[in-house]
Amino acid sequence: MTDPNAIQPSELDQLPDRDPEETAEWQASLDAVAKAAGPHRAAYLMRRTLERAEGNGIALPKLLETDYVNTIPTAAEPGLPGDPEMESRITAWNRWNAAAMVTRGSKYGVGGHIATFASAAWLYETGFNHFFKGKEADGSGDQLYIQGHASPGIYARAFLDGRLDESHLDNFRRESGGNGLPSYPHPRRLPWLWEFPTVSMGLGPLSAIYQARFNRYLTARGIKDVSDSHVWAFLGDGEMDEPESTAALALASREGLDNLTFVINCNLQRLDGPVRANFKIVQELEAQFRGAGWNVIKSLWGNAWDELFQLDTTGALVRRLREVPDAQVQTYQTRDAAYIRQDFFGKDPALVEMAKLLSDDKILECFHLSRGGHEARKVYAAYKAAVEFKGAPTVILAQTVKGHTLGEGFASKNANHQMKKLSVDEFKTMRDLLELPIKDSDFVDGVVPYGHPGADSPEVRYLQERRAALGGPAPARRVHPVAPLPAPAEKAFASFDKGSGSQNVATTMAFVRLIKDLVRDKETGRRWVPIVPDEARTFGMESLFPSLGIYSPKGQTYEPVDRDQLMYYKEAQNGQILNEGITEAGSMADFIAASTSYATHGEAMIPFYIFYSMFGWQRTADQMWQLGDQLGRGFLVGATAGRTTLTGEGLQHADGHSPVIAATNPAALTYDPAFAYEVATIVRDGIRRMYGEAAPGEDPNVFYYLTVYNEPLPQPAKPSGLGIDEGIVKGLYRFNTAESAGLSPVANAPRIQLLGSGTAIHWVLKAQRMLAEEWGVAADVWSATSWTELRRDALEADAGLLRGEERVPYVRQALHGAEGPVLAVSDYMRQVPDQIAQWVEQDWSSLGADGFGLSDTREGARRHFGVDAESVVVAALAQLARRGEVKATAVKEAREKYGL
Repeated sequence: MTDPNAIQPSELDQLPDRDPEETAEWQASLDAVAKAAGPHRAAYLMRRTLERAEGNGIALPKLLETDYVNTIPTAAEPGLPGDPEMESRITAWNRWNAAAMVTRGSKYGVGGHIATFASAAWLYETGFNHFFKGKEADGSGDQLYIQGHASPGIYARAFLDGRLDESHLDNFRRESGGNGLPSYPHPRRLPWLWEFPTVSMGLGPLSAIYQARFNRYLTARGIKDVSDSHVWAFLGDGEMDEPESTAALALASREGLDNLTFVINCNLQRLDGPVRANFKIVQELEAQFRGAGWNVIKSLWGNAWDELFQLDTTGALVRRLREVPDAQVQTYQTRDAAYIRQDFFGKDPALVEMAKLLSDDKILECFHLSRGGHEARKVYAAYKAAVEFKGAPTVILAQTVKGHTLGEGFASKNANHQMKKLSVDEFKTMRDLLELPIKDSDFVDGVVPYGHPGADSPEVRYLQERRAALGGPAPARRVHPVAPLPAPAEKAFASFDKGSGSQNVATTMAFVRLIKDLVRDKETGRRWVPIVPDEARTFGMESLFPSLGIYSPKGQTYEPVDRDQLMYYKEAQNGQILNEGITEAGSMADFIAASTSYATHGEAMIPFYIFYSMFGWQRTADQMWQLGDQLGRGFLVGATAGRTTLTGEGLQHADGHSPVIAATNPAALTYDPAFAYEVATIVRDGIRRMYGEAAPGEDPNVFYYLTVYNEPLPQPAKPSGLGIDEGIVKGLYRFNTAESAGLSPVANAPRIQLLGSGTAIHWVLKAQRMLAEEWGVAADVWSATSWTELRRDALEADAGLLRGEERVPYVRQALHGAEGPVLAVSDYMRQVPDQIAQWVEQDWSSLGADGFGLSDTREGARRHFGVDAESVVVAALAQLARRGEVKATAVKEAREKYGL
């Protein structure tokens, strides 16, 4: 009898059961199968039923995990085109030279990684021979994100192809001589080969997603049709632990990025040991990607396993594979057949019987060698299925053995990531395994030789023919000769020269107004890429919504709630704005894709990414290094900048240090403009340098970081006189003197030079007036638009002295002869202005906002940090008192007067 108090199935579903009898029949059938054939058979039938439902478009929750077997069965694999034997020989040469390169370099102590490429060789070789499109065909080719630790294998293939020679390989990780190879994919170091830096783990997968998305953006906006480009990201299973690796999976599936394929090399090992010692990383990743809406293809087992699966009439083998943890699979790789018989097969009577039908050699072949990622046919089948799948991105989970073909000393050993060389005997064993025609006599003085079949050999001809058919060498970075972008109309910049009159304008708003004019420019307006992380209204950018539109591949499928307003929320398939939601990392990945479009696609785009300054460099500085490495160009804009301008927000919003972090990045030109006309001048010069005609000696492969403020203040007119624009760009110019400010100092009055940057210039100007009117001190005010650029110029001058070149740093030239000491003030830590102290000939002192931020009014915060106008006055008097130019009692009097 049924328990009347038991919860009935229909009670667990809010939807009423319109046919309870039919439901009961299905449930009874399932119970019967479980009783007669066992729960595993019942589970099998349920899986197949759900798969059929999904295939027929019936809306059901998707399976998050499938059995621990290949997604594509052997019978369904397409034939492998080309010449498999030839490709095997090419791969053997590449394996050899990758290992030889790292081993030969080990004598210099420069390191290198051998085991990663050994596991992934077929993952790359199959792609290079059959899938990866080069840049010499129509379009832009494919974009390849190469796993950083596999770089020796890519160099080895370029050597075979004739793009590198032995001298290059011998200088792996030794670049200072000018003929070296960088350790990992570094475009800035090897700009003709590498496109994408990937070895800062987690950034590669994140960038690949946004690159695929940016490709769609370019096509949708009519800039360039790159719909034939496919993005391939080669990743490690350990790398997927980085939060950035999976941060944008939902975006990729939500926007249907079927132009994207992740290839995760599941060798089950990370740097120190197993990725998931007590679990199964493949199953975990499958569930994660399926749950995010990706198409998942598992390529786990090689052809040797087919016989075992055919013998598995009870499902015992599949169950055992699913339950064995990864660390134990790794152990099987290193143990003999007797151990595997006992530990793997001995757990189930059905498997014991199966093992009796298998020879020791067969068991070792399966458990030591046969993995889906090591067989070209398996990899080809997975790649072909991936590029043909439509509607969602694909992830390929390819199981491999880390250190494959390198011998028993490497394969699946926990320490193999740190193992940098093979012995001569190990190389000879590897040679025999790979069947390479390398003689013992080729090992001269114990040095392993490089191997090459000859420039006109069948292997090299085949490799080059395959690449020619696919559009040329890969990977390859190309900067196509294109005409510089025409300069925007001068009117857009000149409008800021007259100032704002009586109107208070924040520099954030001034920048946005400038952008509004620039995106309307007939020549270059369409090339601007506005990027914002869900803070457009904070920065006053909502007026751009209706005119530019927010990019969405679906356009706008709803009626916006603010449809009747002038500045309504507008999404469009050809929208120009990239509004990424609350993700600084995603926004930076957008910026990187846009800022390198000039090389990736031969189309110069001008991205600007505007963000809370505190949440830019502090959160995503690693991506700023990636941007610099990738030779990106564009404008990063840290809005609501400074430690004291953002009222009431407090410690985690108050930025007093982003210029410190930015100063560490050689590609970042960091500016802290005080006035609207300075913003306009810097942006104009940045467009010229990055997209127009760079001056001799100027590197166009830089990006600009501007800090802008949310404090509405009067914007003065641009001072007249020669050299103002030059001073703004170089980092320092005199804004006024006591006399030009109309303060009429008395003859022989004590004088001081006040340097201010950003919003601090306004406190300095107030202090200038107070010093004159209350203390009889004449102060000249300088605007320091870039402490960092001043320092870099001085460092270059110092370096020139070592070469016998005489050059005075610009900061010393600018301040030369200026009377009195120098007091520098900023809304950042004192070390920001202190960058230039050693090159200033006058006595130096500085004020800044050191320490944690706090919630308060602007006035209260500035008094707390000692950077308000009154504090500047006291500091100036103290500096003059030390020189004997004002009475010491004036300092005490001023402190008491201002309540300091």
